[in-house]
Amino acid sequence: MILVFLGPPGAGKGTQAKMLSQECGFLHVSTGDLLREAVKNGTPLGQKAKEYMDRGELVPDELIIALIEEVFPKDNKGVILDGFPRTVKQALALDEFLKKHSKELYRVIFFDAKDEVIVERLSGRRVCSKCGAVYHIKFNPPKVEGVCDICGGTLIQREDDKEDVVRRRLEVYRAQTKELIDFYKKRGILYSLDASKSMQEIYEELKGLVHGC
Repeated sequence: MILVFLGPPGAGKGTQAKMLSQECGFLHVSTGDLLREAVKNGTPLGQKAKEYMDRGELVPDELIIALIEEVFPKDNKGVILDGFPRTVKQALALDEFLKKHSKELYRVIFFDAKDEVIVERLSGRRVCSKCGAVYHIKFNPPKVEGVCDICGGTLIQREDDKEDVVRRRLEVYRAQTKELIDFYKKRGILYSLDASKSMQEIYEELKGLVHGC
């Protein structure tokens, strides 16, 4: 079973994908995580991608497609694609890739949330510079401001979580994915979830869409 999770940054796609993967055995492929790892390791792909990510722009199709092809499993394991595709060009490339490996896209789940909800979620996020633990200044603050509860590391705000960059990311996202949403809607495999609901409410709705989980 191949699933695609669509939605703006901060809509909760990654959290839901991890929960579903743990319960149902999917491989969670997050393009955001893969890109950040490539940037951290200074790979050629990471160096190219960093320029776009720091500006809040989408990484070009050819870089994303190459990254996905590297990690996509060759066996029959179920996969959740989180953050890919983001353009119709990527969607068509995914169709060709799946066809080549005798696989088929099952459903596309769209996590819909208003911009102000997203801005609050992302601009308040803080990440430990040592262990990578994630906090939020409002929803999940550390015991001591600016200090990680787990390892005592310094909490930082990622460049792509700063409010001006978040708003730019949302602007780019809305402009470039409207066509993609329409593309999957016409194929009859797009299902929308209200991503402003609680994490557990969203998860229960999500499981109802993934039959056999």
